[in-house]
Amino acid sequence: MRAKKIFEMAVSNLKQRKLRTALTTLGVIVGITTIIGLASLGEGLRTDVKTRMQAGFELNNLVVFPGSFTAGFGEPFEQTDLSNIRNVSNVQLATGMRTLAEVIVYNASDARLRAVTVAGINFTEMQQMLPERFRLTAGAFPSDNDTGSIVLGYTAAASNETRSVNVGDNVTLVITLHPSPTISYNINETLTVSGILQEAGTSGITNFDYWAFIPMSKATAIEFGRESYQIILVRVTDAEQESQTATNIENTFNNPYRVTVFVPSSFMQQVDNILNIIQIFLLAVASISLLVAGIGIMNIMTVSVMERTREVGILKAIGAKSRTVLTMFLTEAAIIGIAGGLIGILIGYGTSYALASVLSNFIQPQQTTLFSTPGTQALSITPIFTPQWTIAAFIFAVTVCIVFGLYPARKASKLNPVEALHYE
Repeated sequence: MRAKKIFEMAVSNLKQRKLRTALTTLGVIVGITTIIGLASLGEGLRTDVKTRMQAGFELNNLVVFPGSFTAGFGEPFEQTDLSNIRNVSNVQLATGMRTLAEVIVYNASDARLRAVTVAGINFTEMQQMLPERFRLTAGAFPSDNDTGSIVLGYTAAASNETRSVNVGDNVTLVITLHPSPTISYNINETLTVSGILQEAGTSGITNFDYWAFIPMSKATAIEFGRESYQIILVRVTDAEQESQTATNIENTFNNPYRVTVFVPSSFMQQVDNILNIIQIFLLAVASISLLVAGIGIMNIMTVSVMERTREVGILKAIGAKSRTVLTMFLTEAAIIGIAGGLIGILIGYGTSYALASVLSNFIQPQQTTLFSTPGTQALSITPIFTPQWTIAAFIFAVTVCIVFGLYPARKASKLNPVEALHYE
């Protein structure tokens, strides 16, 4: 029997049982809609997270800490450590930061400012290291040998709910020093605000909006010690070689456990892997609904074979071969899969946008103030439809229908025509 005739008979048989066919197809539609909706939402969420992380992390910058996050921070880096890092292959620039241990910053009215950390830096190198983030909204950067100036972060220049310090104002640093475990005392340093940084938000591993910066020479003089660093920032020439560069930096130390190198691209890769696992899990859950639809197809087609036993007997009696009967029933299952898959894909597109809108409105950042973490944006998920997921979902729908329709189709093809004609 020709393929066209088999197809026409399959369509005719499905039309004769419209309600049953519609309900069976509905199960396939629900399954494909769920798969397409979750796949597009998952892809959109992953893209949104990666975009935010790429904007938040300087991907060509490494951050070097003494010690480790788990075992605790060790002794500060020395100038020789910084020089060795600068000589590592693929390192374009390296600069150190020295943070003062216990500092409180007050304005001229003795109001405490929001500066959380005060650090000594090389301003020239820092501008080269972070050109997009280390910018001023007012004033100018001091020279590296200026011991009387300070630069405040956007939020660090405020007290209460308003900015209380402007360029040219004096601020007082109350610094607690600990020359020995049993001795501690305070010293006061009055500095002039030479500049205020632009609001940058949380980028990389810290938020400079809450920092205050002084020249490295001033930080060294305050603590009466040699120039040393708690953090070393490293800009690499080739971001794709970051991991190898991090390993090379660790190898410059006699004890590799003395140093921790934070690699932003590796962190992003781990996050991407986690998002992939979550997406696969969601799709696995969504696939269950399609498998349930497949079981329904097998059940309904098995009942259909019983109802059409005499019809099958007549077909075989007039010369239809077993494979023709098998092909006819499988064609019916395939038509259900094709129709349900196409409709499910279209509905899945619309459903994903509806879910994205609900999620975007439901998950909103808290109301921010001057002292909350700036830079937080509302969640906005845009579904992303990839040809791979669409084609895979469609093929999966048709395959499930054919596989679950195989048993009743084989059962029909093996019917004995004489017994089928006598079936009541």
